[in-house]
Amino acid sequence: MATLRELKTRIGSVASSEKITGAMKMISSAKVHKFEASLKQLVPYREKIKSIMAHIIQSGSDFSSPLIETRHEVKKIALAVYGSDDGLCGAYNINIFKAMLAELKQLQAKYGPSVEICIYPIGQKMAKAVSKIAGHHIKVILTDGVNSKMEAEKVNEFTHMLREKFSEGEYDLVCVEYMKYYSMSRQRATFETLFPISGDTLIEGSDKMASTGMCIFEPDANSIFNAVLPMFVLSSMQEITIQNRASEQAARVMAMQSANDNAKKLLEGLQLEYNKLRQENITSELLDILGGQVER
Repeated sequence: MATLRELKTRIGSVASSEKITGAMKMISSAKVHKFEASLKQLVPYREKIKSIMAHIIQSGSDFSSPLIETRHEVKKIALAVYGSDDGLCGAYNINIFKAMLAELKQLQAKYGPSVEICIYPIGQKMAKAVSKIAGHHIKVILTDGVNSKMEAEKVNEFTHMLREKFSEGEYDLVCVEYMKYYSMSRQRATFETLFPISGDTLIEGSDKMASTGMCIFEPDANSIFNAVLPMFVLSSMQEITIQNRASEQAARVMAMQSANDNAKKLLEGLQLEYNKLRQENITSELLDILGGQVER
């Protein structure tokens, strides 16, 4: 049975843990709001780019780009998987990893078991997880400076590298998996095709953006399309990165909330046990005093 001193020490330790988890929750919550603001600033820019491309597509003008060309035979696939560099975010990385395993099975079923898949893990936790599944047809590629906390410039460099490898024919398909942010309590592992860019993706929601009037393109539609398309890809990758970072912090908020609640329950139980033991000791001392007086 624990002594009063031991219980007091445990109560102090749990109380400190409660304060720490509470502080971490507040910090992560502030970061989520910061990323939400960043998304609100980025989305209008990306939608404006989509409206320009929607005008070109709906105008019937001739245009072409290696980034929208679908390969007839897919032999090699690049898959960028977002995770986190830090822990204490619950089942966040586990959920992404499980979704990735399911997606790998679908890719192998669609393109054949011999298709080569190169995984680009983003974040130390994800890099450690995917290293366990590296094999004959699955290769893990680590890129210096590419992590879950990378700045916008590094995101652009990474996206440019994937674009170049697709354009040069090294990869026939480039995909990305990340945790999409919906709310503080809801995030979902999402799989998207980065290259080739689907025409449906470019005209999605174009009925709201594209005008019905005649458009004059200067210098020409194809030049504008090829200049704007890479900007659309970069903005999409920036949004994916921010979505993932917001989801990570939201998962950490929920994990810290759960830890904080558990700490409170444990603290209440320890305090109750402490009070009972203290009362027992007081009662025992009183009985000893009374017993001594009677003997006299």
